[in-house]
Amino acid sequence: MAEIRPFRGVHYNQSLIKELAAVICPPYDIITPQLQQELYLKSKYNFVRLESGQELPQDTITNDKYTRSATTLEQWLSQGILMVDEVPAIYLHDHYFTYQGREYRRRGIIACVRLEEWDKRVVRPHEGTLVEPKSERLSLLWTLQANTSPILALFEDPKQEVSSILATQEQNQPLISLSCDTGESHNVWAITEPGVINQICSSLSHQPIYIADGHHRYESALTYQRERRIYSPSASGNEPFNFVMMTLVDFADPGLIILPPHRLIRGMPKSTLDGLMAELKLFFEIVELPLDMPDVWQRVDNLLTGMKPGETNQVGLTLFGLATERLFVLRLRDPAVVSQMIPYFHGELYRRLDISIVDHIILEKLLGISSEREKAVIGYSYDRQDAVNRVLDREYQLAFLLSPIKAELIKAVADAGERLPRKSTYFYPKAPAGLVFNRLA
Repeated sequence: MAEIRPFRGVHYNQSLIKELAAVICPPYDIITPQLQQELYLKSKYNFVRLESGQELPQDTITNDKYTRSATTLEQWLSQGILMVDEVPAIYLHDHYFTYQGREYRRRGIIACVRLEEWDKRVVRPHEGTLVEPKSERLSLLWTLQANTSPILALFEDPKQEVSSILATQEQNQPLISLSCDTGESHNVWAITEPGVINQICSSLSHQPIYIADGHHRYESALTYQRERRIYSPSASGNEPFNFVMMTLVDFADPGLIILPPHRLIRGMPKSTLDGLMAELKLFFEIVELPLDMPDVWQRVDNLLTGMKPGETNQVGLTLFGLATERLFVLRLRDPAVVSQMIPYFHGELYRRLDISIVDHIILEKLLGISSEREKAVIGYSYDRQDAVNRVLDREYQLAFLLSPIKAELIKAVADAGERLPRKSTYFYPKAPAGLVFNRLA
């Protein structure tokens, strides 16, 4: 089903750029204004200048962050700061990191994947998107004509065919190897042997690809493809704009860490907060725990994981902020009741998820948060202790702490043709931009 291709990757020239850790950057969607400034100061060759350039007060239509990124790219290529591989390759990327005291490796294949419309079901989404980020990425595509950061996508490898092929490649000398001050490290190999490339492509060609992280980038690439076709009526279908760069990871990879984006709420009137507990009790069984109780998080986990499949109250989450130093573990009483309150076009699987209950029932119905107010009143944290601390610091009023969504559930949702609410998953850590990228020109 999916068509995978090698490409001539662009990467830093290590004879000129000695410290690669100083020039790679996070993907655009987690670069805050403060981090952007820090990256600009870190190195004059930091990839942030291409991935997410600075806006300036004097910007015009002909001189803005996109045109400056394009000028910078051409300068770096002409100066030899960036180099283009002569032979098309599929790139093997090992991303090493630590999470909760344990060391992990996430293994991915960086390749180009043919763009397919959603209705073909070759590439399957699992999460909703926003207009603004897609518009921003589309502008960068038109001006820079490059995929600067890869989409993270998932595939199945039940017989470990792909895994076995990749294991033979790690014996070779990496094209790129670096360690970051964050504790993360990266090894990248260029796989150029046609026979090996054909094996990888053929092993992946019989199955769909699932978008994990990068829905906005994929939809922007689709729009770019449609627009380029208008201006290229004689296009063969094999032009670079018909493909997009992805990092493909096995669903069963031990380094595939998925964190829940906990919901943080502010701007609620006191009257709404005062009446919230009574309304929650209509839907949930509630267990109250002191925040300073020894092993309180273990108690929370035991209450939530103790729910067995098939129980009527299998949806569970934790609330903090309604009472001083108290956690409330919420377990749904009757899914049938709340199911009727979720928009009719969603299927049964979607209606059973705690993320759906929180967003549709608690945030929309009980707290009255409309889509117009969402950006102003909802924040996100990927660590529950951090979420609690931000409420204790009075940055937010409430924290709704969610359980992580498992990879197999993402597949089930995508296979059912559903899309989870935005910010339902956070794949940790984000793969950096600037290791290797794909030019479309």
